Formats: sequence, C-alpha cells, structure tokens
Amino acid sequence: MTLQTASSIRPDVHGHRGCRGLYPENTLPGFLHAVRLGVDVLELDVVLSADGQVVVSHEPWMNAAICLDPQGLRIPAAVQQQHNLYQLPYEAIRRYDCGQLRHPGFPEQVLLPAVKPLLRDVVEAADALSMQLGRSPVRFSIEVKSEPAGDGRFHPAPTVFVAAVVTELRVLDLVPRSSLLCFDVRVLQECRRQLPALARCLLVEDALPFEEHIQALGFVPEVYGPRYDLVTSELLAETNHQGIQVVPWTVNNLDDMRSICALGIAGITTDYPDRLLALLAR
Repeated sequence: MTLQTASSIRPDVHGHRGCRGLYPENTLPGFLHAVRLGVDVLELDVVLSADGQVVVSHEPWMNAAICLDPQGLRIPAAVQQQHNLYQLPYEAIRRYDCGQLRHPGFPEQVLLPAVKPLLRDVVEAADALSMQLGRSPVRFSIEVKSEPAGDGRFHPAPTVFVAAVVTELRVLDLVPRSSLLCFDVRVLQECRRQLPALARCLLVEDALPFEEHIQALGFVPEVYGPRYDLVTSELLAETNHQGIQVVPWTVNNLDDMRSICALGIAGITTDYPDRLLALLAR
C-alpha cells in the first residue's frame, strides 16, 4: 500500500470494548450488538481470575463507575481495587453486575443486566451470531492488561499471563483471526517467544518518536496502535515502509473519523462503530 492510494482503502472497523458508546463495555450484549452492526473486529481487554480463567475486563478490578457488587449495591470508588479480579474465582466475579450503571461518558448506552464474560463465551457467542447472520466470523483484537507495577498484585508476570491467554487462543482456534495488543512491551516480547504466529500490536499513548518505541520493543510488530491524535502522514510513511499496519484508537468524532480515513490506515478503533460504518457506507 502506498500513501498515494491508501485513502482509497476501506479501513477495518474495530468495535472498542464491543460498542462502548451504545452498550455497556466488554459485555456480551455489547459484543453481539457490534456484530449485528457489521464490525470487522471486536476489540476487548482480558485479565485473569484467581482460578486462571481469561476474563474480559478493562480493569483488573470492579470499576466503581460501572459495576454493582453481588448485593446490587454501588462500590465506593475508594475501595474498588479491593474487588480484585485476580484474587476472585470466576464464580465470584460473575455475581457482580456491570451492565446497569451507565458510563458517565456515554449517555446513549442501553442498560441491561450483564456480567464480565469469559473470553471463550464472547468468541462462541459472536461466532454463533455471525453464522446465524450468514457472515464470516469476526476477528478479535485482544488487549492484555498488564503493567510492571501490577505484577503479582493484579496479574501474574508476563510469562504466566501470556501462557494463559495463548492456551485459550489455541483451544478456541483463534490464532489465525486475532491479534494481541499491549502497552507493556514485556507482554509482546513474551508473546513473540511463546506464539510467533500470533500478530502483535504495540499500543502507544505518548508522543515519543516511532523509532524509539520500536527500539524499546526490540522487534517490528505487525500492527502499531497509537492514540488517534498521534497519527500523521509522516508516521504512516514510516510504518508503510516497514510493512506495519496502523490501527489508531479511540476515534469517536465524525470529523476525526473523516480525517483519519483520508490518511489511509488499516483500521479504526471506535466506541461508535455505527457512526464509522455509516460514514464508510457513504
């Protein structure tokens, strides 16, 4: 792909945490609505439970803004991290509700009871719906929520964390249609060692030069995932030269979507896949 022809390429639509602008994030109803809308890729986050289950959740704890405790009560923000998923078996995790509190940043959300699902439940439900709709199965962008300060507290060290996720991907036969995303270079390095066939995406949220990020990672990833306002024609020239796809996050404004599309990128991650799909259809 050249910069001269890139703007004519339709970017893949990545539904961020399902479709966070429309349904509660990282829940089965949100993922299934995104599939019905016609997303190409479901973007989601994974953590580990105390019993080693791969759970879909952005935080490794129960976010007080969107989750109710097993008694249906609000969780005080000051103690939300005490509801640590890494210290709870999945049977306990599924007793929390994370679908009936509207995220303060997304007033259009449809609210309904929903638990934090297992990765396998999301994949099986999405694939079943795709088959029912007569469509090809969606792909998955799976972000591993890891940072050095969380080792041993909110998640295991990268070797163990990646092994658990890789095992699940193999069991689900998901490797050919998924990528593993992370801000933590240790996770991507470990993924490269344990499962070289799996596509890797380096997530970036700072303005450090592209080459510095690649040097810190130690290899060239298949995908580069910058915050959307960091995407420039210069960055795309560098990534195109090295054969790296660019999938920026999280693009919700229509004007930003138009600008990003005009630059020519492989995909766009958005909380509002309905908006992006309508724009691309036009």
